[in-house]
Formats: sequence, C-alpha cells, structure tokens
Amino acid sequence: MEKDFYVVCFGEVLWDIFPEGTRAGGAPFNVAYNVYKAGTEVKMLSRIGNDELGKKLTDQIQEWGITTDYIQIDPEHSTSTVIAKIDQYNEATYEIINDVAWDYIEFLPEHKELISNAEAFVFGSLAARNPKTRETLLKLLEFAKLKIFDVNFRPPFIDINLIQELLHKADIVKMNKAEMRQIMSFLSEEYASEDDSATFIQNHFNIKEIILTKGSKGARYFVGDRNYGFSAIPITIADTVGSGDAFLSGFISKRIQGKSPEEIMKEAISLGAFITSKSGACPDYQYNEFEKFRDQNN
Repeated sequence: MEKDFYVVCFGEVLWDIFPEGTRAGGAPFNVAYNVYKAGTEVKMLSRIGNDELGKKLTDQIQEWGITTDYIQIDPEHSTSTVIAKIDQYNEATYEIINDVAWDYIEFLPEHKELISNAEAFVFGSLAARNPKTRETLLKLLEFAKLKIFDVNFRPPFIDINLIQELLHKADIVKMNKAEMRQIMSFLSEEYASEDDSATFIQNHFNIKEIILTKGSKGARYFVGDRNYGFSAIPITIADTVGSGDAFLSGFISKRIQGKSPEEIMKEAISLGAFITSKSGACPDYQYNEFEKFRDQNN
C-alpha cells in the first residue's frame, strides 16, 4: 500500500448509549472504522470534550489503530453522547444531544494539505447543524478531490437549504429510499420511481454518482447515465446500527481503488450485511473473517 493513500472522514465521534452498555460511534466514525479494517489508512477529523468521556473515546480509537491526531479537544463543550434505543424489529432510534464538542470543529491551516492529499473526503449533514462546524466543512470541501456525501438525515436536525448546498458540492451521494423521497419533496418534485428520481437529482445537482440503499431489497448504483441493481444478502439481523455506514465503507474501499461497479457494490452490500449480523456499528472482527463471509455469499 502507498504510504500516503488515505481517506478523511469528517464529523461526529461520540458515545452511543444503549440499554446494555456504551459504544463508540457516530456515522462518519463508523465509516472510518470499517474503511480502516479493510486496510486503508483513515484520518478522523472531529472534536471531543476535555473530559473523561473524551479521554476514553481517544483511548478506544487509538486501541483500534486509528490516528486521533485530527480529533480536536474542546475546552468548553462536552464529548457527545447519544441515547440509542433498539425496537422489536432491531431498528435503532437516536436521541442526539445538542451543543457538544463536534458542533465546534475548527478549521486549521494544516487541514488544507490533509484534505487535498486524501483519496476521498467523507461527510454527512448532521455535523453541519451548528454554524461553526458548517463553516469548517464548507472550507474543507474546497480542497477535496473526491467528495462523498452520506445524506444520513437525523430529525430534527434537517436543514433543507444546507442539504441542497451540500448536494451541489458532492461528487458521490449515498441515500436511502426515504431520504430520496424527502429530497424530491424538498425540491417540490413528485416521486415517481427510483430511476426518475435518481436522474432528476443527478441532473439538478450535477452529481456524478448516486448510491441508493434499500435494506433487505438491496441497493442501486447510478453512475452517469448507467445504473446497476444489486440484491441484498439474507442474514440474521443482530441490529441495524451502523449498517448503512458499513455499506458506505465497503463502497469507498473499492471505489478509491478504481474497481468495477460490480466489485465495488459487492463489497458494499457484503460489508453492510456482515456488520448487520453483528451487534453494534464497530464490532471486533478481522478483515479475513469478513472476506470469508463475502465470498460465501456471492
């Protein structure tokens, strides 16, 4: 592997508080964790509090082998926590606390080189809910060569104008079916079909690639004027926490290597399913364990 071949993930790192215990999480961090597991160097750009939870989070991330060099320490705001609840269908809902450290990520001079040299820059909409982090994100996007936007709507933190601005800046956008319908609604357009909506969104925002995730119904990949459909892998669900993030990790790890759409999506769907069959978004596993799962299911 080339020494400087790496991905930057931007946004929230936090503690997910589940009934059975606490786990490190946050959508961009979940992506970073699984990209790293696949063998690609990753830099997490975030902010935590100068508190015990922040120290534990730093220790955990370093223990996993991921650098914390770009995780800022905030002297005033606390490390983020999210109350997560799992329903009878193994689906998660989240109560996201406002005004935490990652709402205040600062732009630093060294970020220009960090972002410019990254193979991909991965970001979502939640981290930009606060003006400070939003301002930093918009500056960073000016330097990124491949901008991957994970829509990842989290009510009540959905700002229509911000979503549209980020869509205009993205090269690749990942969304689920509900998010696709919501984006069409924002644009006062009727949702007719996946194909029509994807084409409209691509043209309206000048987006090169759209990934549409559909849970048990698989996924679609729209590249220019071509599109590809892929089936889901049947599994026993442990929980769905981080399954979309894992899917995106699989996609990124092959996309930055220039693999074919089929190979990229096989990795994405397999990793999404593999993580869904385990508890939590960042379960302990070896990449060869995942490879075995992928090869048995394709």
